[in-house]
Amino acid sequence: MATMMTGDEYTPVKEFYRDRSIFITGGTGFMGKVLVEKLLRSCPGIKNIYLLMRPKRGQDVQQRLQELLNAPLFEKLQRDSPGELSKIIPVAGDITEAELGISPADQEMLIRSVSVVFHSAATVKFDEALKLSVTINILGTKRLIQLCHRMRHVEALIHVSTAYCNCDRTDVAEEIYPVDKEPEQVIALTQWMDDKMVEELTPRLIAGRPNTYTFSKALAERLLQREKGSLPVAIVRPSIVISSYREPVAGWVDNCNGPTGIIAAAGKGFFRTMLCHADKVADLVPVDIVINLMICTAWKTATQRTDTISIYNCCTGLQNPITWKEFVELTIKYSRIHPANDVLWYPDGTVHNSILINKLCATLQHKLPAHILDIFARLKGSRPIMVRLQSKLSKASQCLEYFCTRQWNFRDDNIRQLSEQLSPEDRETFMFDVKQINWPLYLEQYILGIRQFILKENPDTLPAARSYVTKLYWLHRATQIGLLIIMLRILLSRNSAAQGAVLSLLSVVLRICRLIV
Repeated sequence: MATMMTGDEYTPVKEFYRDRSIFITGGTGFMGKVLVEKLLRSCPGIKNIYLLMRPKRGQDVQQRLQELLNAPLFEKLQRDSPGELSKIIPVAGDITEAELGISPADQEMLIRSVSVVFHSAATVKFDEALKLSVTINILGTKRLIQLCHRMRHVEALIHVSTAYCNCDRTDVAEEIYPVDKEPEQVIALTQWMDDKMVEELTPRLIAGRPNTYTFSKALAERLLQREKGSLPVAIVRPSIVISSYREPVAGWVDNCNGPTGIIAAAGKGFFRTMLCHADKVADLVPVDIVINLMICTAWKTATQRTDTISIYNCCTGLQNPITWKEFVELTIKYSRIHPANDVLWYPDGTVHNSILINKLCATLQHKLPAHILDIFARLKGSRPIMVRLQSKLSKASQCLEYFCTRQWNFRDDNIRQLSEQLSPEDRETFMFDVKQINWPLYLEQYILGIRQFILKENPDTLPAARSYVTKLYWLHRATQIGLLIIMLRILLSRNSAAQGAVLSLLSVVLRICRLIV
């Protein structure tokens, strides 16, 4: 095994982290929280974790940290190892500011003590304004690299990118591809142009990519390649990151990004159609698998130094694929078994290949009911929200359309090699083998996680919710039968040939029924 050696001894991953200090950007984000929790729980010898945090909403960084630690994600640590949480030290700063907004004293502290850096701060909004996307995702990365160059003991810088930064290619290897525009040029353009000019220029700048997110992430990788110097750097590229598989809580999720918000709305009964190619692979990956890979990537980067940047495509499409059809069917199935409270209509949903058919279905199943419900809300003196909500869901589904109407081949050779270099114990503790994902079991936990952590619904309310959804099921079927009868009556009243055919069919059905009885 190629490993960190003391003589010829294998050094376990958790031992590598002993007495080391870690610096994390994006530590308050979805992935960052899971990273902090996992490091503290599985690497108890860690010295400190410095979290870059910006004060906001009248809260200083200490108050924000306390709010972070009160989240359900940290309950296991709070219960079993509360002392570990004191190792988290917030560092006031802002990724959008010069020198990351970090004070000279805090910079000196980081320069003196940090060994491993995880850079996960980013705007993940697909439709973010280009100027802000460049400031956070590219310029923020540049400022972090500059700080890392000054660190005396840095052994690994792990940059979180996305598998889709090269979505203009169908076959994506674990390498950094050339870009049409250099990051410095794009930074300069967005700095001297006003917002309106940048907005007008955006479609031409990002040509070949669907949004500012994938564009800025591609340029951030190029920037790392150009400016890393002698820094030990690796890039982790996850695909579509959703809830945790098993750690520390199965199904944990805290945002509506990606498909989560749409699945929550489908479970509530008011999202029922989307443009999607059902047979394409849905490259989804659990957040804890990505985090385990990041932790092991830092271990390898520090212990097996190279002059090149190692890339890790953290995806499921090659080793454990699931199609969008399977994903939708399973999530709808579990949304019925574990329904939310106050479901508007019986959970159901269909994906369509045709843009025209999907638009027609969206009009009949989304827009029309939303307007009707808002009219009733106004008549009752309530606040109308459904049209606005459907507008947001429509925007979210349009952002996803690019990714669920195409398919990519994300090669993951480096991940397989890394797994082989770990001991059996480390492979278990820091599990990132996507072949182990049991999709039905995982997606059931995903639905339960959405119910508990997104919709904030107590598990004790499930029996009552199931009873209510059973009533909605019969109402749903009665409505379908009623609509079918109306359509048949219209057809029969206008066409005698059709009338004869329907009567003949009914006669055959009745004879079969008599034979069965």
